[in-house]
Order: sequence, then structure tokens, then C-alpha cells
Amino acid sequence: QVQLVEAGGGLVQPGGSLRLSCAASGMIFGIYTMGWDRQAPGKQREWVATITRGGRINYADSVKGRFPISRDNGKNTVDLQMNSLKPADPAVYYCTAGLQETATMNRLNYWGQGTQVTLSS
Repeated sequence: QVQLVEAGGGLVQPGGSLRLSCAASGMIFGIYTMGWDRQAPGKQREWVATITRGGRINYADSVKGRFPISRDNGKNTVDLQMNSLKPADPAVYYCTAGLQETATMNRLNYWGQGTQVTLSS
């Protein structure tokens, strides 16, 4: 069984920063991509950023230059440093991983349960 567990969400002032972390665990043969999606109330889930095992990174235009993503392949972790937070950024942030399971060798996409990011007024 594979799990993705996020941490680091919370309440922050506009213009402030938060760091989200995610750790993947379980019967994992290999993780190819890791990243983050988000979903704000009443809106569809949207892609935020991804990073490949080799370090290739892509960002949504809405976060480019503000939310650097990084990963540690040895620890199966991915972080999202959220800077200069704007009113459009509050959402539930979901960790994502494209990986191969050890038990079945199937390649599947996994998501964490999400962590809430909120801006204070």
C-alpha cells in the first residue's frame, strides 16, 4: 500500500510564506513525478507544479516565480515553498506522485489527502 502524507498547511497573512511537505511511503518501486495540485472552494482542482525524478520542473503560470518546488529522491519527499501568497492562493493543496508499485509493477497516480492553506484577513 502506498501513502502520500502532506504537512505544513495553515493560516498565513497575505504576502507571507508557507512551506508544504509531502512524504511518500509504502511498497514503491520508483517515483517518476511528484508535484502539487490545489482546489479552492467552488472551483475545480488545478495543477500547481511538478518535478520529475531527474529534476525537470514545470509550474502553472499562476505560481511561477513564487512557489519553488523541490524533491529528495532518496527520501521520496517533495516540498513546495509558497512565497508572496495572494488572495487567489488559498485552497486545499494535494501532493501528487506518479509511481510504480512494487507489488504489481503497475504505474499509477497517487494523491494525498490534502492540507489547507488559508490567508488571514
